[in-house]
Amino acid sequence: MLIGELAERAGTSTRTLRYYETHGLVRPRRSANGYRIYDEAELRVVHEIRALLAVGFGLDDIRPFVACLRAGNSSGDVCPDSVAVLRRKLAEVDDYLDRLGTVRRQLHAQLARAIAHREETCLRTRNRPG
Repeated sequence: MLIGELAERAGTSTRTLRYYETHGLVRPRRSANGYRIYDEAELRVVHEIRALLAVGFGLDDIRPFVACLRAGNSSGDVCPDSVAVLRRKLAEVDDYLDRLGTVRRQLHAQLARAIAHREETCLRTRNRPG
């Protein structure tokens, strides 16, 4: 299939496919007239790339998944290098969630102090002799 058909079937643009190609993730053959020709396997690769990008992986992180697919595996996440990337990414997400939890607790405490201060100020204003 030509690049336009692959882009349409993958739900992306030809520009994006050329970008993936420059990063070595997508590998077209070239016809005699220089057109990019893609086979069905490249469609699977593009779907894998897009799915991984959608959950926050970078292009360098995606390489092992693509290599795993190119090795003939039914999924890009079954190879040891892919599993290592998944473990590292999960550790990053866990760390990020821990930091977000800390921020959340700090914001709750700050909000509670602000509400208490506001209520205290309102009570003093109401109790003034006037």
